[in-house]
Amino acid sequence: MKRIITVQDISCVGKCSLTVALPIISAMGVEACVLPTAVLSTHTAFKGFTFRDLTSDIEPICRHWKDENIQFDAIYTGYLGSFEQLDLMHKLMADFGSTALKIVDPCMADNGKLYPGFTQEFAFAMAKLCGKADVVVPNLTEASFMLGIPYQAAGYDKDYIISVLKQLAQLGAKQVVLKGIEFEKDQPELIGVTGKIGIASYDANTGTISWYFHKKMPQSFHGTGDIFASVLTGALMRGLTLEQSYALAGDFVAESIDATLQHKDYNWYGVDFETVFPYLINRLQKM
Repeated sequence: MKRIITVQDISCVGKCSLTVALPIISAMGVEACVLPTAVLSTHTAFKGFTFRDLTSDIEPICRHWKDENIQFDAIYTGYLGSFEQLDLMHKLMADFGSTALKIVDPCMADNGKLYPGFTQEFAFAMAKLCGKADVVVPNLTEASFMLGIPYQAAGYDKDYIISVLKQLAQLGAKQVVLKGIEFEKDQPELIGVTGKIGIASYDANTGTISWYFHKKMPQSFHGTGDIFASVLTGALMRGLTLEQSYALAGDFVAESIDATLQHKDYNWYGVDFETVFPYLINRLQKM
């Protein structure tokens, strides 16, 4: 069985970060080890949440792993809340990443804005961590901040997305997966994508650019980016190609949102991904 380490915060209530990464990756038949960066009573969409920073515990935990000669097949980082945690991830990758696949989800921004507490300086520091990765999975907002270019919410074309992909690869990442792409009109060689939301990828080694579009759901939810990155990680560990992995991840997120919206009093703080595990497992068995 493959073993991964995922590094991000954990909310005691709320479907995001480790509370989605751990069950999803485990359900996909991959051992999921965790390195919590903080503990919150709930995720940040709730009011009055408690927060305990665990930065000081990261080095001792990693030191113990080294003493025990524990190795990982992949390192998957999610939300990181400080420059110090970014620095510690550089060390983690140096100590455990020689043979491990390194996946960075630069969780720090969406809808044209950085999350509270983050700055442009932090985005540039995150870009350096992405430069150490084998696979990076930003959305368009995060890509724009890391590259220091204006965010375009709409009106872009296929050539613009390809330019962003290649600029991200120039940071050092071997493979780039860009989420949340929506074209206002069909693009050459991409007919029938209007009204859908998509994913584009770029392989720096081969120069290959790939696209995948799926139905756009009528509502967005907290934590779906974490679900996407977790499914992607699990699928890569199961031996799927990058294109197969992000297609599965995008479809699973859409199916989870759809399942959530079927309930009259649906879960406002996250999607009911748990009920869609049969779909995920059935898809995996056929691939």
